[in-house]
Amino acid sequence: MNAPSPTTTPRPIRTAATLILLRDGADGMEVLLLRRADKTDDQNSGACVFPGGVVDTHDRSLHRMCRGLDDRRASERLGVAEGGLDYYAAAVRECFEEAGVLFASDAGDRLVALDQLPPGRLAAMRHAAEQGTDALLALCEAEGWQLAVDRLAYFSHWLTPPGMPRRFDTRFFVAQMPPGQRVQPDGRETVEHLWLRPAEAASARRGLKLMNVTRRTLEQLAGFARADECMAYARALARMPLNMPRLADGPGGRRAVNIDEAAYEEIGLVDPDGTGHGGRARYALSPGLATQLSARIRRVAGDGGDAGPHSYFVGSEEGPLALIDPAPPGSAAADALRAAAPGPVRWLLSTAPRTPAAAEALTHWQSAWPGASAAWPAPRESIALGGATLKVVPGAEGAPRQFLLAEERTLFTGTADPAPGTGAEWIAPARGFLFRASRAQP
Repeated sequence: MNAPSPTTTPRPIRTAATLILLRDGADGMEVLLLRRADKTDDQNSGACVFPGGVVDTHDRSLHRMCRGLDDRRASERLGVAEGGLDYYAAAVRECFEEAGVLFASDAGDRLVALDQLPPGRLAAMRHAAEQGTDALLALCEAEGWQLAVDRLAYFSHWLTPPGMPRRFDTRFFVAQMPPGQRVQPDGRETVEHLWLRPAEAASARRGLKLMNVTRRTLEQLAGFARADECMAYARALARMPLNMPRLADGPGGRRAVNIDEAAYEEIGLVDPDGTGHGGRARYALSPGLATQLSARIRRVAGDGGDAGPHSYFVGSEEGPLALIDPAPPGSAAADALRAAAPGPVRWLLSTAPRTPAAAEALTHWQSAWPGASAAWPAPRESIALGGATLKVVPGAEGAPRQFLLAEERTLFTGTADPAPGTGAEWIAPARGFLFRASRAQP
């Protein structure tokens, strides 16, 4: 299916790494959050985040100071051709710069206890490391330390939604808080730290300002009772899916829609570039809302909103249209249906079994479009539309009809069980959002 989209300049994507610190508290596992400083030009001003930041081009120079992991193995773990160790090194560096916690080992493979250092010396080390990657490299060489990247476990992969002013391809790692160290926000980028149970941190009652990725990660972390359980889970992960939210509009304004939400696939279809497309990308459907899903398909949501039942205009403005499952007479969506028609309707079709009530519902709409035919085409029959072809999908005797828009491989169905073997790529259901046919397959 081809949804029209304007030409846009792709936004650059920067690579980043985040380190989620864990510890066991009296009531279960806790996670470290840092509160960002308040800044007028920062949309995430005051938000609570995990330590992390952009991968620096100089992070590759830290490879020789990394213990227990080389670039080949790190790259295999992250699924990149090379440079995987850059992310591990950046996560360690950013954690030290922002939180004052350093994952480094001495010659005996013991994590360094920074609290045992004189305060002035620690402050000088911290200040030096904040000047850049080369300073951290010099620090480790002077102290005889190596970065303990082997203490980090790869946890998740997130990509900022298209349409955002800044986009980041971020790898998230988890690690247990090293003993003999204390969290000390840098006072510039981060001004406060919190150790909270993930469920508490994500709770609306706590009132923390959280980015979508932070909240979703906290919700995932809430499933672990102890830090070692979370670490074991992360180390055992065989496949790491990419989480790329998509922006869409709805009753609560524009927000990020996550991959497990019902509207996710449709949003990617109608707004692949994240440009907004005049509000066509929606995470909720209001009664009577008309949405141009592609050049050949316009949906009018039923009185139930997301719950439908929906009506679909199929065809193009250059030729006659088919109206599939027109809204019941007297419904709120019926008025919207008349106004939403992109052109003259030639065929009135229904996915319902042919009953007197279903036939009457189609016949009613013939008055709205003189010359329209209330049709009950036979299985495998084709209907020629303006620049499109609808094929009637055969089913069991008396079963609901389904129609395949051949050019866009989209199946219109009134049932929750689409007919198999149609070659459909997309499912246009009577209720809910468009979704890929592969999701309906067992």
